[in-house]
Amino acid sequence: MSISLLGKKIGMTQIFDKSGNTIPVTILQAGPCIITHIKTQEKDGYEAIQIGYMETHIHKISKAENGHLKKSNVHPLKYLCEYKLHSLKGVKLGDTITVDMFKIGNLVNISGLSIGRGFTGYQKRHHFDRGPMSHGSKNHRQPGSIGAGTTPGRVFPGKKMAGRMGGKKITIKNLPIIDINPNNNLIIVKGSIPGKTGNLINIKSQ
Repeated sequence: MSISLLGKKIGMTQIFDKSGNTIPVTILQAGPCIITHIKTQEKDGYEAIQIGYMETHIHKISKAENGHLKKSNVHPLKYLCEYKLHSLKGVKLGDTITVDMFKIGNLVNISGLSIGRGFTGYQKRHHFDRGPMSHGSKNHRQPGSIGAGTTPGRVFPGKKMAGRMGGKKITIKNLPIIDINPNNNLIIVKGSIPGKTGNLINIKSQ
């Protein structure tokens, strides 16, 4: 498994290629991330690294997290994430990971939390057709039948019904990198990614 990078979504825009075609792109701020912990096969039973992202004030993290980061001589970091690796060759505690690990044209998988929509109905959540809006109709946005009667005498699990929508981890795969700005730690990828502006995202190379 390759090393991933944490970052945040800056927003969407569009750029034009040499032929004048419009390309929808998302701008991401990726890293820099710091290696805060290394797990080995001998001590932990598997090989992995933990990376931290976004400096924060010491009072905004727990005492346990602060003590953990002090062991690695790392300043307080807001987000920590662990990734399994096949090999720990060349990995050192305290190393900084930046956008230099990516190249233009690489394909990446990006994970993030989708925008939460709250408790929504059938039409918004599952694209159900509504009932007639004419006078006398008492079924405008109702669910209709949710199952048979005596047999089976219950509603089957997984039935599409009203409920909480969004706010889930979504992964978009194979997004090509259009451009990289190492000075500002920016990556421009083609297409959209989950979440709103400022959301924490996970960028994983193929």
